Amino acid sequence: MARRSKVAASAAPTEIEVKLALPGADVQAIAAAVAASPVLARRKAQRQRVFSQYFDTPDQALRRQRVALRLRRLGSPEQPQWRQTLKTAGQGDSAFSVRGEWEMPVPAPALALELLQNSPWPQMDADSSLSAALQPCFTTEFERTTWLVRQRDGSQIEVALDIGSITAAGRSVPLCELELELIAGSPAALLDLAGRIARSVAVLPLAASKAERGFALQASAHSAANPAANPAAPVLAVLAQPPKVSPSDSLARIARQVLGEAFLQFTANLYRLQTNDAPELVHQARVGWRRFRSLWRMLRPLLPDWALPPLQALQPLLGSLGALRDLDVARTETLPPLAQAYLQHSQHEAGADMPQQWQQLQTALGQAASQERAAVRAALMQPSVGAALLALSHWLELLDGPLAATVAPQSAKAQARSLQALRRRALRLAKRLEQMLHQCQHDHSPEGIERQHEVRILAKRLRYNVHALAPLLPKRLQQQHRAAQQLQERLGAARDLLQARHLVARWGANPLWLAFLQGVVVARTLDEPPSP
Repeated sequence: MARRSKVAASAAPTEIEVKLALPGADVQAIAAAVAASPVLARRKAQRQRVFSQYFDTPDQALRRQRVALRLRRLGSPEQPQWRQTLKTAGQGDSAFSVRGEWEMPVPAPALALELLQNSPWPQMDADSSLSAALQPCFTTEFERTTWLVRQRDGSQIEVALDIGSITAAGRSVPLCELELELIAGSPAALLDLAGRIARSVAVLPLAASKAERGFALQASAHSAANPAANPAAPVLAVLAQPPKVSPSDSLARIARQVLGEAFLQFTANLYRLQTNDAPELVHQARVGWRRFRSLWRMLRPLLPDWALPPLQALQPLLGSLGALRDLDVARTETLPPLAQAYLQHSQHEAGADMPQQWQQLQTALGQAASQERAAVRAALMQPSVGAALLALSHWLELLDGPLAATVAPQSAKAQARSLQALRRRALRLAKRLEQMLHQCQHDHSPEGIERQHEVRILAKRLRYNVHALAPLLPKRLQQQHRAAQQLQERLGAARDLLQARHLVARWGANPLWLAFLQGVVVARTLDEPPSP
């Protein structure tokens, strides 16, 4: 996002920006809300059409290095202005990014790579093999509305509203986002200004650049066109990908890395949920949030000077996500395998209309899921939700990175003590899990089943922490991690069955369904859970 003149002679041009998605389907209403926000309402707006073509090699050598190369047309096709831009990687997991950017005008609608001599390009393409293999990959086209915000602290920030689309392989997805780019002043001013806008405009922190979303769309289109190459037809849900952490890292850096990755998993799947009904997106959004909370619970006592910002505004969103996940699991995973056995069991008692009643139940659960999905999307359109997520994003940036306060390096002894304390906490969690399982594994009473649910939660916490912090923890915890995963899956299946029975009762199914499910619950409860 560069409206300033950035010339190739600059040693290391840097783009510092905050990127925010704008939830909702009514782009006119979104644009009006942004323009009416107190921060922008009295400022002059400028508008222009922007068309961009992104380039890479057939094997996406640039994308794999997290580099983007584009040719951009500003203005109308009749009077175009062409600009060439090379961008290098930023942090990658945050709406706040600091990355290299080399942008310059070009005389025609064609790449002029010779103008990138003072960028990383000559080192990247020393033998000209990249240049020879470059090809167009996807395009973006949008209307950009910009405001220049000068603040009392001397900072200058350009706010840009982009509304349009990304197109790849004949498929398009909508584009509706807000970018705040630092022109002058402190980087902290960006997130402060974003927070002020979020008081009246629904936002969602967005880590993925236009280039990343273009490549994702291209991959999705390729999978849809070649199902034999990828039968799974990926929904492109964002899965857990713990970053590399090292015992030599400071505790604040470790926390920033692992918490930032979990927060990215949460928000990236929320972003995709706006336009996609896939149950896996709901699941992975909830996994991201549970991982974040579990990791923070592990790290919090070791960082006593830090406290999370207020997150109460997220509760309606989290509640709707949980309710939607329960319905998705019941109607797509738990109940369908039992349907055939149920129909055979009840046919002689209830007659030939049982298949119809099963279909009615599926329809009722599907309608309930649609209502909860709408509730999730409605929650994302509440400014208070976006403001809370943005505050959490800001908090993460203060832990470590460009916005973190300068502090004296931790001594080797202090670092060793911190890691020892972290290992002890993980070992205590594993021990507690073992003790609780021993206490309840033979107890099939309602209280015992509830304690098994607590065991399942502990198993999840152990699994999430060991997965993310593995390089810092004793190797024997890896074996316990695998056992915790098996335990979680076993107890989870039992819990899912109980939850499905509850939902069946709530949505008025035939009493025979309830009796049948109760019999399955009793039969499975008699199986003893494995020890970790």
